[in-house]
Amino acid sequence: MTLHLASARAVSVLRTAVAPARPCLLAILAALAVVAAAGSGPARAAGGTPDDTLARPPVCASGGQPRPRALLERFINADCETCWGDAATPRPQARAVALDWVVPGSRGEDAPLSAVAVREGLDRLAALRQPVPAGAQAVEGPLMAAARTLRVAHGLPLNGYIGASISLSPAGRSPWRAWLLLVETLPAGTEGSPVARNLVRAAFNPPWDARRAPTAAEQRRLWETRPLRVPEGANPDRLRVVGWVEDAQGRIRAIAESRCLPVGGKQ
Repeated sequence: MTLHLASARAVSVLRTAVAPARPCLLAILAALAVVAAAGSGPARAAGGTPDDTLARPPVCASGGQPRPRALLERFINADCETCWGDAATPRPQARAVALDWVVPGSRGEDAPLSAVAVREGLDRLAALRQPVPAGAQAVEGPLMAAARTLRVAHGLPLNGYIGASISLSPAGRSPWRAWLLLVETLPAGTEGSPVARNLVRAAFNPPWDARRAPTAAEQRRLWETRPLRVPEGANPDRLRVVGWVEDAQGRIRAIAESRCLPVGGKQ
């Protein structure tokens, strides 16, 4: 079984989460402008024709949403053909965000799930000090709340990229390890999955690890924007972003996820 996910044939593996050095500049600037417009207000989205979209660009953000209380990270080796449909897949508890990483396996592009494998999953396992699973593995991370506000947002996909942002305030002087993920939200039953999934499609680590003393402005607020590549086969209507920050001891101190609401803020 080869996982296709939202397309008849997913023919490429996402190798790089961040756009290359010379992507379409206009697309990136437009996408980032949409994200900047999000601010701290409620998430918004718009439908209609392409002309309508340009005149009234949608924004999906975390503002006004309940704050998640935990992460459930589910890792699948791309070699494991049956892991995606395993009935024993862990379910998230209330107010927890489940994230699904497919990590590259030993079979490379011949692996059954290689079309949705992301190399950043290996980085995440290393950060968690966990080995690459032979099949599937789940790691739970509770939130240790801090007096911080984390916000994430994204705009429309444009020319194969999506502009995303993450901000933390106040940031203080502590070093932070931050993660910003582009995920594709898939309902239960997709390709035989017994659970709904947030499939990780791209990942980015903002440079917030305090290798130098933060400025006064950075102590008040850390903010980063990034154009992320939308992989072939992803359904743009199901894309959103999830972010979190960890302290120097690896404890999760804030979590945020974007939601899209219709223009006007009403479901």
